[in-house]
Amino acid sequence: MKHAIEEAKKAEALGEVPIGAVIVKDQEIIARAYNLREQDRSAIAHAELLAIAQANQVLNAWRLEGATLYVTLEPCPMCAGAIINSRLRQVVYGASDPKAGCGGTLYNLLETDVFNHQTDVISGVLEQETGDLLTTFFRKLRARKKKLFTD
Repeated sequence: MKHAIEEAKKAEALGEVPIGAVIVKDQEIIARAYNLREQDRSAIAHAELLAIAQANQVLNAWRLEGATLYVTLEPCPMCAGAIINSRLRQVVYGASDPKAGCGGTLYNLLETDVFNHQTDVISGVLEQETGDLLTTFFRKLRARKKKLFTD
């Protein structure tokens, strides 16, 4: 998770929401990514999706069986779908997402047995640290916006 946090800090340095992800297979990091939605002007430039695409290239395969995704924020529905479809074995996330979390907070798309693949979920890993990254980012963002409107 520490490596995912490093990726999240790269996003924050670019003014992006600080979410980072890494994918590990056979105890080796095979992909690293962070949110790039603002920079790429793309609704799908989530850290998880970028990491999955990178891992697909590294392994030259769409299936990521046996791999684990570490991500600083609970996956949204779009990312949960990609996780299921890429056959990731496990997702480990830090902070829960009360607005879009599909790893157990709002829904648990990852472990439901209605799909042809289930992904094990471990939640709350370094939850305070990952949550603080997001809280601090949004607090600063709100302060900047407030200052713009009051100047």
